[in-house]
Amino acid sequence: MSDIRVRFAPSPTGKVHIGNIRAAIYNWLYARHTGGRFLLRVEDTDLERSTPEAIRVLIDCMKWLGLDWDEEVFYQTGNVKRHLECVDKLLASGRAYKVEKTSRDGKTGTVTMFRMPKEGVIEFDDIVKGKMSKKAEDVQDFAIVRSDGSPIFHIANVVDDIDQRVTHVIRGDDHVENTFKHIEIFKALGAPVPRYAHLSMIVNQQGKPYSKRDGAAFVGEFRDQGYLPDALFNYLLLLGWNPGDGREVLSREEMVELFDLEKVHVTAARFDIKKLAWMNGEYVKRMPEADFLRELRERAASAGLDVSGRADGWWKALAGQLQIRTKFLSDMPGNCAFFFTEDFAFDPKAVEKRLKKEGVPELLEDLADRFEKIEPFTAAAGEESVKELSAGQGMGPWVHPVRVAVSGRMEGPGLFEMLELLGKDVVARRLRSAAARLRAGTL
Repeated sequence: MSDIRVRFAPSPTGKVHIGNIRAAIYNWLYARHTGGRFLLRVEDTDLERSTPEAIRVLIDCMKWLGLDWDEEVFYQTGNVKRHLECVDKLLASGRAYKVEKTSRDGKTGTVTMFRMPKEGVIEFDDIVKGKMSKKAEDVQDFAIVRSDGSPIFHIANVVDDIDQRVTHVIRGDDHVENTFKHIEIFKALGAPVPRYAHLSMIVNQQGKPYSKRDGAAFVGEFRDQGYLPDALFNYLLLLGWNPGDGREVLSREEMVELFDLEKVHVTAARFDIKKLAWMNGEYVKRMPEADFLRELRERAASAGLDVSGRADGWWKALAGQLQIRTKFLSDMPGNCAFFFTEDFAFDPKAVEKRLKKEGVPELLEDLADRFEKIEPFTAAAGEESVKELSAGQGMGPWVHPVRVAVSGRMEGPGLFEMLELLGKDVVARRLRSAAARLRAGTL
């Protein structure tokens, strides 16, 4: 085990932004890659927002994504005494001083300020961004204790890093300006300065910071929409890093083996929801068959579909058809409802495109007659029957109307496999019903 120690230090608010969780992913991968330690620190000093429920949401998100941490959770509120002891040390050395300040509401109180050096250069070698430097005189003194005596982020963050023996700080590049301040606090307290790696921002398609206005922005929202944790983890990893060999879908073991902070991109990472949806579909395809089948049965039942009276073999065949075509598990009940009920909706565009053509009612009735004579009614037998009708001219004029007539949709499982799963009687009945409705103008 190496001596590398990294931390994820969120301030719980009840929602976990994807930008924050990406920082957690990078910290976790760096720790696992190097054999170091990944620490979870809850910066819960904002008592109004950092409620027990907000902390539970944070922990749940991390567990859902498989972000396990080493050692006990470190709660910042439990270290306030140490923060203030360090402030006293800074006051004694002259690196901090007290001053009267008037707040916006007109109240006057004493705050403690950190004294920045007035000459020289503050610099550090950022693992991602390279050499960073700033004149000390360009960084103004800043508050480290409020007038009510509570420590402010800057001092609490640094003291906690010292106490947790953090060697590498991996966080968003919106903290770069803070880093120049924090380096001076480390020095003033006589503590070693950790290495820093600042991650580029996640931006929308217009290049602006990605936010709720652009769509789902919090981990819980993606979970509710049916994204798999491994898919979201994989996608967020690729927002600023890639293995360099063209691979995109990676196992957790491959991620740990390949991850390197020095390969993290400097430029902003553009969030692409279509790419994430594609990746989710790839992970659905890779689910163990038994897991997908269990999700299918549970979700269909929860959606109120009548799932009784179906043999295990039937369910397995249905799952086999759906798994390769499913992007979101949450879509499954809607995508397969027509297998369980006659009360399924017809897509108006599908009806217009595939059924509202001359001769379609007759075509559907002819196929109903032909299918009823097939015994046993299998996918292969159904396909052979349509092939005979098409006489080598292509089966499109038959298969497209049949699909819409029996399912209401233009897309779905393989047509003949779908017909076999529905069964001969159901298929024939639906074909004749669609033909009748077309003639009556009710479809």
